[in-house]
Amino acid sequence: QLQLVESGGGLVQAGGSLRLSCAASRGTFRRYAMGWFRQAPGKEREFVATITWSSTTSYAESVEGRFTISRDNAKNTVYLQMNSLKPEDTAVYYCAGRANINKSSLSREYDYWGQGTQVTVSS
Repeated sequence: QLQLVESGGGLVQAGGSLRLSCAASRGTFRRYAMGWFRQAPGKEREFVATITWSSTTSYAESVEGRFTISRDNAKNTVYLQMNSLKPEDTAVYYCAGRANINKSSLSREYDYWGQGTQVTVSS
């Protein structure tokens, strides 16, 4: 089983940047596709980005060109670099692991989840 712990959230002004990290333990990290999802108050959880074991990536249209997902298999860590942040990016961000080498944008296809980290973007 995979255990995931996110870090790096916080308060930032619009136009600023943050980098989220997700440290994985208790699993063979390189065998998992990883994803980032987010949930704003009163809204459903939505897909942000996903990455395969070999670092092929996909992004939600709303973050394409502003966010970058990456992974370091040696450190068992996946990252989400967020640039040009907007107030609408405010949400709790969740890291997720999928027991499959292929990436997915569907939350139901992920098996393991972190506890989430709050990102707040002020206008």
